[in-house]
Amino acid sequence: MTNIPRIQLTKDYSISRIIKGNWQLAGGHGMVEKQKAIADMFAFTEAGITTFDCADIYTGVEELIGEFRRQYHGDLQIHTKFVPDLDKLATISERYVESIIDRSLQRLGTETLDLVQFHWWDFSIPQYLETMSYLAALQQKGKIRYIGLTNFDAEHMQRILNEGFSVISNQVQYSLIDQRPKHGLQEFCAAHSIGLLCYGVLAGGFIREKFLGVTEPQAPFEHRSFAKYKLIIDDAGGWSKFQEVLRLAKHIADEHSVSISSIAMKYVLMQPGVGGIIVGARNASHLADLVQLHKL
Repeated sequence: MTNIPRIQLTKDYSISRIIKGNWQLAGGHGMVEKQKAIADMFAFTEAGITTFDCADIYTGVEELIGEFRRQYHGDLQIHTKFVPDLDKLATISERYVESIIDRSLQRLGTETLDLVQFHWWDFSIPQYLETMSYLAALQQKGKIRYIGLTNFDAEHMQRILNEGFSVISNQVQYSLIDQRPKHGLQEFCAAHSIGLLCYGVLAGGFIREKFLGVTEPQAPFEHRSFAKYKLIIDDAGGWSKFQEVLRLAKHIADEHSVSISSIAMKYVLMQPGVGGIIVGARNASHLADLVQLHKL
C-alpha cells in the first residue's frame, strides 16, 4: 500500500487525506461499467486511498459503493451527503430526514453512516437549524457517526454551533483558481476544530498539462465537470489568467519531476485547516498523479 497521508478529523476518526470523489459515476461523464468501477475502487484502496465521498443525490453511486463494500474487507470510510429537495426546505420534517438517511444506510449496506455532510440550498429559508436537530437525533440513535456540512459559510456555521450542534467538517471548493475559503472561512473552521474537505482542486480536470497553451474551449463540453468548472475559470479571470496559473504550476512541477495536477493538489493540502482533498475520479487512470504527492 502506498504511503498516502492520513489525518485525525477527531480523536477517534481518521481519513486518508486524498478522498476518492464519486460524482463522476453519477452520469453525465460517460457510461459506467459496474464491475470496472468496483475494480477501480479496489485500486484506490490498494493505493492507500480508503476514504470515499458520495451523496444521496448522486444517482446510483451509493448503491455502487455499497456493492464494493460487500466485497471489500479492509479499512474504509464512506462520506455521504444529506441534500434535501429544494421544494422541501420550508416544510421539512423529521420523518422526511430519517427516510433519506435510512435510504443511504440501505444503499451503502451499513448500520451507521460514517459522516453525513449536510447541504442547504437556500439560507433565506431558516429551517436548516431545525433540520440539524433531526440529524443530531439520528446521530443519537446510532444511524450517523459524525455530522459535517457542505458549502456552509462562517455566518451560518456559527448559528449552528450556537445551537449546540457538533460538526467535524465542512466540504467546500478550494483550488489554485478558487481562493474563497481564505476570506475568513479557514480561520473560523480552524478556531472550532472543523476540518475543511476540499473539492474542485483540479477544476474538474482543467488543471493539468492537457490544457496548457491551448485555445479556450467552448460549449458544448465533453462532460458535466468541464461545463461546471469552465464557469469557475471565467469567474476567476478568464482563460488568459488561467493560462498564467498553469504556466506557474508547470514551472514548479518540472522542478520536482511531478505533474501540474500533483502541484495543484499539494497546494490545497498545505493550506491551514485542510483535512483532505476530494479528487473526482471516474476510473483509476489518474492514480499515478495521486501517489506522486509523497514526493512533494
